[in-house]
Amino acid sequence: MAPAVTAAELFDPDFLESLQRLRLIARRVPKGGRFAEQRSRALGSGIEFQDHRPYSPGDDLRGVDWNLYRRLGKVFLRLFEEMEDLPVYLLPDVSASMWQESPPRARAGLRATMAFAAIALGQMDRVGVFSFADDLSWQMRPQAGWGQLPRFAEGLSKVEAGGATDFGRSLQRFGGMPLRRGLAVIVSDFFDPGGLEAVTAAMKKVRHRLLLVQLTRPSDRDPKLQGDLRLKDCESGEVQEVTIQPQILTRYQEAVDRFHLGLQTFARKREAGLIRLNADQEVVPQIAELFENGRWGL
Repeated sequence: MAPAVTAAELFDPDFLESLQRLRLIARRVPKGGRFAEQRSRALGSGIEFQDHRPYSPGDDLRGVDWNLYRRLGKVFLRLFEEMEDLPVYLLPDVSASMWQESPPRARAGLRATMAFAAIALGQMDRVGVFSFADDLSWQMRPQAGWGQLPRFAEGLSKVEAGGATDFGRSLQRFGGMPLRRGLAVIVSDFFDPGGLEAVTAAMKKVRHRLLLVQLTRPSDRDPKLQGDLRLKDCESGEVQEVTIQPQILTRYQEAVDRFHLGLQTFARKREAGLIRLNADQEVVPQIAELFENGRWGL
């Protein structure tokens, strides 16, 4: 099977240049990382003053606020907000169904994955890629630096179609990895044989912040089908004979609407980001439209 997208497409200079002004901004990132652009929960010797605390034996005297000491006669340390990196874990869905259409939905998914990799690497965050289908694969170990982009493009261009979608197994494997808490960006159509309930149940167990990138097509809701048809499940191979009548199509569209609403409701309750991308269009302009003043706050 031909690759969904080539390394040359992913490392296209115009494609990458269009991403350089975009930034993912976290309210706070877990402490313990490297110096970067994100605000950390840690308080130490950074550049932006945040608070005071009483001096304890062994503290660095260079942090003492001597002006406050002269006024109050008590010794306090100045605490500054540390700027650290945000670990970003990219999880593109590469299940069999993502390769069935023309062009395959996987193409938009991998380009979106590369886009978020470029954004995060451009702001000195560490980025890892974990593709998934019926199981999880460690595609690219977390690493930092704009110079890593060619390796990400090469790695994503070699991704192959997997089996049936299994969010439960894949995210359970992801949750068991000893990774620093960060941002998990799941790029998928979020279709699973177990239904949306299986998808949201799996995502509830992810301990990282979530950004859901939903790949859609107009044909998802309006398939342009009518008459007597034999439909084949593109993952399981199961065949079902159906007769498409107006009332059947209406019930189907109502089910699609409930699916979208259910995913949106989960994202709101979980305080997760949700981005919907049309897989028939270029992903970067769509992503850029959603970044207010070039930034997406998490």
